[in-house]
Amino acid sequence: MFFKQAFDKQLDKQLDHWISDLRENADIPVQLRLWNGMEYALGRFERPAVTLTVREAAALPFLLTPSLDNLGEAYVQEKIDLDGKLADIISVGYQLSAAATRRAGGALAKVAHHFTHSKQEDKASIQYHYDVSNDFYKLWLDPGMVYSCAYFERGDEDLATAQLQKIDHILTKIRLQPGQTLLDIGCGWGALVLRAAQKFGARCVGITLSQNQFDLATERVKAAGLADRVEIRLQDYRDIRGTFDRITSVGMFEHVGKKNLIAYFSRIRELLADDGFAMNHGITSPDPDIGTSPMDGSEFMDRYVFPQGELPHIGLVLTTMQKGGLEALDVEGLRRHYMKTLHNWADRFEQQGETIRAMVGEKKYRIWRIYLAGCAHAFETDQMALFQVVCRKAGRSATTLPWSRRYMYDKS
Repeated sequence: MFFKQAFDKQLDKQLDHWISDLRENADIPVQLRLWNGMEYALGRFERPAVTLTVREAAALPFLLTPSLDNLGEAYVQEKIDLDGKLADIISVGYQLSAAATRRAGGALAKVAHHFTHSKQEDKASIQYHYDVSNDFYKLWLDPGMVYSCAYFERGDEDLATAQLQKIDHILTKIRLQPGQTLLDIGCGWGALVLRAAQKFGARCVGITLSQNQFDLATERVKAAGLADRVEIRLQDYRDIRGTFDRITSVGMFEHVGKKNLIAYFSRIRELLADDGFAMNHGITSPDPDIGTSPMDGSEFMDRYVFPQGELPHIGLVLTTMQKGGLEALDVEGLRRHYMKTLHNWADRFEQQGETIRAMVGEKKYRIWRIYLAGCAHAFETDQMALFQVVCRKAGRSATTLPWSRRYMYDKS
């Protein structure tokens, strides 16, 4: 009993110091509510933007070192509740994490993970994230079920239009022609290969490691009457054989692993026709060293969202691409586009919140809710980025390249 009382007294002292520090140096619009009924204002405000309820004393250590990882963990485990507008909740989370970084005298320690990325592990990681259920994703994705960054030419398009624009932008970038063969690595629910066959007249192979994606994409191909031009495979990219005129990889290479990037790009080179073009579309880190940032929530993401996911810096992408035998021809940053895409997803998720909670349970509801909104904020504040890189086999003649990028934007 004596030791428990001493521990509780020390915890109360740390809590008082933490609250005083935040009021003086951070002024965060949060009303803190403890399990015992005590309430504290963490800032000087008329109305709090967010109410943070600590449901049990065991949650206080998460709060006293409130990194995004700790806050996310406490929220998912239902040790804390967060009430307010979702954008305010995410903003407050970043403010609390920034205050913790300041108190620590600099960046909080980050660990550089070294994942093995065996075929079995990668398949398990993919199925963990994508096989929640197709009905779950249908509730908040666009009708085409495109689960990657959309492309907003003006900024006021609806999500479905922007996703179709993204697919057309990619296929136009690689100059896809009728009758050509296209391999889509990580095809999702089939939207890109369906469009490539319908509009561009290509013959396509789409691969995925997700059983749910494979099943639905196969159904969609049959329903569209394209079974003679589109094949969906449940297959690892390392097992693909053959030659393709064009290759796309959209939102997939984040699962490859940084140490495997040279082998990944080498595999694309082996599969690409001598006069072919490929495009890699993927999320990158702003950190050129270990690929994390002080407030990126990477531990939370690895534990709950994308197991074994790794984000390289764009510099590493281009270096490993060249080492893999590919020449980068065009690099386009789409950070603002992914910010808007994620805001769309998060809004749609909120609108379907009760249905989603009933479908997948409280824990997964909380995981995806905080993940979508948190990523939107991360793209807005340069915690994450996204690049499309068009490439071809290195060592080819320059005379076959276009003079300008105009062809990417001319409407057919």
